[in-house]
Amino acid sequence: MKIAHISDLHYSPENLDEADRCFSYAVDDALNRCMDVAVISGDSTDHRLDAHAPALNRLATNINRLSLGMPVLMLQGTFSHEPPGTLRNFALMGTTHPVFIAERVQQVSLFEGRFFESAGPVFNDEELASVLKLGADVVFTCLPSINKGQLAAAVGAKNAATGLEAVLGDYLAAAGRINARLRAAGIRTVGVSHGTVNGCTTEHGVTMAGFDHEFSLGALFEAECDAFMLGHIHKSQQWERGGRVVAYAGSPGRFHYGEEGDKGYLAWDVETGNARALLVPTPARETVCVDFDGPPDMERLAAIAAEAGDKFVRVRWQVDEEHRQSVDRDAIEALFAGASALKLEPRILPVVRSRSQGISIEPTVDRKIERWAEHANVEAAPIVERFRLLESGYPEAIAAAVLAGLTDDDVGSAAIGDGAVASLPEPVSSSESDTVPDATVEVVPAAQKSWLEDDLFAA
Repeated sequence: MKIAHISDLHYSPENLDEADRCFSYAVDDALNRCMDVAVISGDSTDHRLDAHAPALNRLATNINRLSLGMPVLMLQGTFSHEPPGTLRNFALMGTTHPVFIAERVQQVSLFEGRFFESAGPVFNDEELASVLKLGADVVFTCLPSINKGQLAAAVGAKNAATGLEAVLGDYLAAAGRINARLRAAGIRTVGVSHGTVNGCTTEHGVTMAGFDHEFSLGALFEAECDAFMLGHIHKSQQWERGGRVVAYAGSPGRFHYGEEGDKGYLAWDVETGNARALLVPTPARETVCVDFDGPPDMERLAAIAAEAGDKFVRVRWQVDEEHRQSVDRDAIEALFAGASALKLEPRILPVVRSRSQGISIEPTVDRKIERWAEHANVEAAPIVERFRLLESGYPEAIAAAVLAGLTDDDVGSAAIGDGAVASLPEPVSSSESDTVPDATVEVVPAAQKSWLEDDLFAA
């Protein structure tokens, strides 16, 4: 049996062009390959859509086209993407072949082009006897997204975060006992679900490992399905054990920057005890992601722009807050003028200033300066000396001393002589005098005065 496995279409106004181009290609390819049945394993929409939304109309059109060539099974995906009830209208779109909507945990048989569903989570004895007697082309074990609120009510809030895998594992084991009997009778068995397998890899190359994921590989293989078709993770990947295969179809379109690998759908060939899945690539958009630890390197961007063509480009960089204006965004936009889209994502690093520990407990300003110097790895003595000068001196005297110091640096002590240094008087309190005494400065010889003034002026 040939099965077209498509997942995570994510139709929405934002994704409409990408989603519809890639899904339309998958539908055309599945029809050309004369597939026997199509499975859409969740997240057909990206969020709640209005009835008049063009995205909903385009999705319905392609579902209808798909049903002209084969029966279609659609699984309920993540509730935030597909609000409950969203898929029910698609059941009305089947014309030549039916469209079955799997909204609950159940088993469904396909016989002579018609779907027959179980009353409970698995076939009861009467239903199973009927399937074994009449036969079936394939039996689907459907496990849509689980409502975490209902799970918390059943197992308790404390166990809800880590108990999901155990609960689903128990169900898959129970379904496995039914599927083992079906496989023994020569009936193909296929699992369909939407969730995260512990240890799988996301489209961004991140390994999903933890205690809050829905499935383990061991539990999925215990379901005794010839093929287990998964949705939710946008990267196509598969695992094989004894001829049986568990696989993610991935998404047919590339909806985020940085997604790794080819995008497409899986063309399955399923027999009892043996399954094979082939990824059929779709014309998903190409993206280029450039990241800089500091400001953008314009030469590197120019080289990338020469090869980027009409791809979708994202440029990321990070700079300090003081240098945020140093990046020429207009120049970057000019380089990628021919790109289909350009996304600039600067990360501005705020300036963080922290107080030096222990300053507040020091009794004097001198000690506070010394404590700061310890944290800043600078010599404290010159700073303390200058602070004392500011604290006890007068502006005119300090200025004269600075000028004398500049003279020493520029002319040299040999040319000036031993003089030209200022002596600072003792400070006078306001009670003693309201005037500031002049600093006493040793006079520079007249012969040196004219060229020294010119030099000081230049300094």
